[in-house]
Amino acid sequence: MRLAREHDALEFQPLTQAWLDEVVCVEQQAHEHPWTRRHFADTLVAGYQSQLLCSGDDILGYFVAMQGVDEVHLLNLTVAPLHQHQGWGRMLLDALVIWARAQGAQWLWLEARVSNFRALHVYQSFGLRRVGERKDYYPSAQGQREHAVVMCLQL
Repeated sequence: MRLAREHDALEFQPLTQAWLDEVVCVEQQAHEHPWTRRHFADTLVAGYQSQLLCSGDDILGYFVAMQGVDEVHLLNLTVAPLHQHQGWGRMLLDALVIWARAQGAQWLWLEARVSNFRALHVYQSFGLRRVGERKDYYPSAQGQREHAVVMCLQL
């Protein structure tokens, strides 16, 4: 993976089977408890909204979201480690919100690890607000569990 350069074209593309190996590689680099290839493959089968933000052939980040009746639930938003702290997470959120509104969604929901301070900061600065906590929601080190912060944004 290389850093995106200013002249590289940015584009959103749907996640497809052809991208799975690269997405799983980014996921493993970015997370202590990454999604597996099976998780991503299942999202494709389920028809979830899964978009990659690419610069040339490099994946800068991606999101996976599930649509409900009048809401969208963000399941995974990841920025590749080499591309973090450059605003790509916010761009991914912008794209998600645009898509969600186009689907008629009134709310965006997500969970984030209580220890994921960077993500929580990005989400809060984007306008999401904390509305609850899920106890022991995420797997953690040595078989332990970690709480999740539940956040939402009215669209």
